[in-house]
Amino acid sequence: MEHSHITRAGRYVKQPSGYRAFIPAPLPPNPPIVLDPGLLRLLSKADRALGRLDGVTSTLPNPELFVAMYVRQEAVLSSQIEGTQSTLEDVLEFEVDASGRDHPKDVAEVVNYIDAMRHGLERLEELPLSLRLLREIHARLLQGVRGQHRTPGEFRKNQNWIGPTGSTLHTATFIPPPVPEMRDALGKLERFLHDTDTHPDLIHCALAHAQFETIHPFLDGNGRVGRLLVTFLLCEREILQQPLLYISHYLKAHRLEYYDRLTAIRHQGDWEGWLRFFLRGIFEVSQGATKTARAILTLRDEHRQLISDVLGNTTNGLHLLDFLFRRPLVTVRMVEEELNSSYVTANKLVTQFEELGLLNETTGFQRNRRYRYEPYLRLFESYMPVSVPVDDDDVQATESEDPTS
Repeated sequence: MEHSHITRAGRYVKQPSGYRAFIPAPLPPNPPIVLDPGLLRLLSKADRALGRLDGVTSTLPNPELFVAMYVRQEAVLSSQIEGTQSTLEDVLEFEVDASGRDHPKDVAEVVNYIDAMRHGLERLEELPLSLRLLREIHARLLQGVRGQHRTPGEFRKNQNWIGPTGSTLHTATFIPPPVPEMRDALGKLERFLHDTDTHPDLIHCALAHAQFETIHPFLDGNGRVGRLLVTFLLCEREILQQPLLYISHYLKAHRLEYYDRLTAIRHQGDWEGWLRFFLRGIFEVSQGATKTARAILTLRDEHRQLISDVLGNTTNGLHLLDFLFRRPLVTVRMVEEELNSSYVTANKLVTQFEELGLLNETTGFQRNRRYRYEPYLRLFESYMPVSVPVDDDDVQATESEDPTS
């Protein structure tokens, strides 16, 4: 095979049918990463910002009350990068009534992402971050949704490519390694995932994410799995105790630069440019997540005090407030079940919360009413655009045009 355009990140190799596929070099990069003063400063700032975020987690009276919203937020934003139109509100509505007919068709993809993240974090307690775990995550992501026919839970057996809708292997923007080279690259990536000594954790995390996206081992869902990989690495190494980082917010806001940075790795071997981009993102998103966490703590204290002042020291009132941090869109029936109370008691409490300005009725109906914990949801709204244009830059074929694949 003809070899051309070799960089420190790998090489483009001409295949028998004429297209050029990229064969990544194993990590760590060679020559090694140059940690110049600017990159070191960025690394230090990102580390400190992540430390502050993790520190806020330790002050939360019950972290599980708040993690669910961060996970939902990351799921919505990560899925929007791949072209879904579902919003946070759609996800909350779906959780209240999955049988509803008015949900966007792609909301199930976001719900799958939430399930995949939770499953992955639970499995990390008994299984190291590995190719096996990534396959499990992929299977959950694609279960019953768009892409479910693209071998969920299995690495591809055919050549894929990235490009606008209608592109072919000969007009694609980028062609990942053919299947044999993909398998070899995955084995080497797995060994790198277990290397805890060669690089600082955030550098290691950035290198692993970029390498996974370059290998592109699935027929669909590579972007989402690659972003989940960032969360799993941070939690496995106990940099974060809880998945409170929504890195997809940064990647979505800087989508074109994100793709350009990955391309520069492949074309010029510019790992340092990618690292600067990634570390800026960790710093910015950590700051935003920390600000949100502190605002949540303040809000909870204020609302607990309000409930005590107006309703008295009511166990049900404080119980409902905690429930709203987990499920900020509720019905009276949901409250009845959570409090293990009568419907009359639940309805009265919901009405009292509405009078206090804690809940807003959203349907205008007399029956089957739904209530929104508005003050809490407003804390997340600045990160949740209503919709985004469909991104066509990650279209992959399910069949190979290369007879050698």
